[in-house]
Amino acid sequence: MAKFDASTTIILIPARMASTRLPDKPLADIHGVPMIVQVWRRAIEAKAGRVVVATDSPEVMKAVQNHGGEVVLTRSDHVSGSDRIFEALETIDPNKKIEVIINLQGDLPTIEPETIRASLVPLQDPAVDLSTLVAKINIIEERTNPNVVKMIGTPTGERTFRALYFTRATAPYGEGPLYHHIGLYAWRRDALEKFVSLKPSMLELREKLEQLRALEAGMRIDAALVDTVPLGVDTAADLERARDVLAK
Repeated sequence: MAKFDASTTIILIPARMASTRLPDKPLADIHGVPMIVQVWRRAIEAKAGRVVVATDSPEVMKAVQNHGGEVVLTRSDHVSGSDRIFEALETIDPNKKIEVIINLQGDLPTIEPETIRASLVPLQDPAVDLSTLVAKINIIEERTNPNVVKMIGTPTGERTFRALYFTRATAPYGEGPLYHHIGLYAWRRDALEKFVSLKPSMLELREKLEQLRALEAGMRIDAALVDTVPLGVDTAADLERARDVLAK
């Protein structure tokens, strides 16, 4: 597991109330606790550093504070979670003592703490600007599903890759495993600052994948392999699955 300094690492959890498929998603009840609080708890359990929720919603802010969590209120006009966490970072740490930022999506209430920590592994290489996670695709239908984003990469270790591209297509061609990209990122601070200063790129807009902006700008993304894809809650059915998982 990666060596890191928890005092200079922060987990930021962006949360907004704009979901159309599952209205008020961050506040969805999971065993008497709002989903965003369940995600905050998983982040605390990871023991990777300070944990802060970044939201544009006073309701989410109150829910997190009611359970003892730290939260910062951000602007409501951000187009991405990366922009939101950068604003939060600048507010929380204007003196720039924080060096590594883990961007944890606010709809992953069942994520394992060790999965969060795995995102730090590729940052052991100082050449890596940001890191992410992948899991091997074992379900045949997912190989051709455009909603399952694939990472094309070259191995750098037993369970790490240098990412060369991300796509919704079935790739790479030929025999061999395909890897499901998991949208959790660990950023070096200067890389995040550079990223949010860039305009959306051509391939980013075409594939609708924000991480391609970083690759097109020459930034290095490495990925750590984990065993399973965390359950993302986007629908009422997903919410029921999350409740079942956490009940166990």
